[in-house]
Amino acid sequence: MFAVGAAAAALALAALLPAAGNAVAEPGASSPAASDGDLASDLAAVDRSTEWQLLSTVTLGFPTYHPEGLVVTADRFYLTSTQIIEPTKTYPAPVDGFDRTPGKGIGHLFVIDRDGKLVKDVILGHGDVYHPGGIDLHGDDLWIPVAQYRPGSTAEIDRVDVRTLDVTTEFTVDDHIGGIVYDASTGHLVGNNWGSRKFYEWTPSGKPVTTWKNPENLVDFQDCQYVPKGKMACGGITNLPQTPSAGGAKATYELGGVALLDLRSHTVVNEFPFQQWSAAGHVMTRNPLKLAADGDVITMWAAPDNGEETAGTQIYTWQATVAAEG
Repeated sequence: MFAVGAAAAALALAALLPAAGNAVAEPGASSPAASDGDLASDLAAVDRSTEWQLLSTVTLGFPTYHPEGLVVTADRFYLTSTQIIEPTKTYPAPVDGFDRTPGKGIGHLFVIDRDGKLVKDVILGHGDVYHPGGIDLHGDDLWIPVAQYRPGSTAEIDRVDVRTLDVTTEFTVDDHIGGIVYDASTGHLVGNNWGSRKFYEWTPSGKPVTTWKNPENLVDFQDCQYVPKGKMACGGITNLPQTPSAGGAKATYELGGVALLDLRSHTVVNEFPFQQWSAAGHVMTRNPLKLAADGDVITMWAAPDNGEETAGTQIYTWQATVAAEG
């Protein structure tokens, strides 16, 4: 895929996004009682017939490893990634409650300019805790879970000040946390575990508030974000077996999708497949993505490919116009 009007697209999209280090506004939220903003309304209206147009493709010209989480501002991309040094290995039988070895790796937070050039590489985690996940920005705070690379393990919840890039570990969790959202309507944090089958809610200091089962069973979420007001959007992927003639379970098919969830009722507001493909042949929602909206125009940024794949990691920008309700 090639860039389509990249310069014009960047100028048009800048109005949708906060500058790095500035407070994040809630579109449509002029008062505490305000209703949904544009992004919630637009996501609720997206369906399988929505037409998406590729606006631009930015190639990242440095080692990016396995992208995990993405935040987009007017002048920066913030991308978390896992560098694998020693892959995990499955145990013949569980050991101390784990199904695999911890492996070895390094967690990264890449600060990137809008041309795809690396500005700063911030190292995340330590020891067995090296897997950063999906991320979210609120004000000057970038929230990042960094976990062991195995289910049912442990994680630390880090806060990064985007002005200084200082990393502070706020609390730890006795589970693998693969993504996090700052709920601006409550001031709480919401995280999802391995496979996103369970959600946790905490205060910013780590006090547990509640847990709930993921109401969506179509895809495993890879990256989520807060959506005003009181909702979150998540993108993900499921690998489904092919027919026997196409190779069966050894030749899986990538199903991608996006869901809008209500953080109060813990229900699905809307969900839709997203079957657009990357240079390496992956579905766009395989790894991190973020969304923004202005009126009835919705924009998606996605980075589905690993650094060592066909064209390396590229950040794709897609846009669609929807007939939002209300």
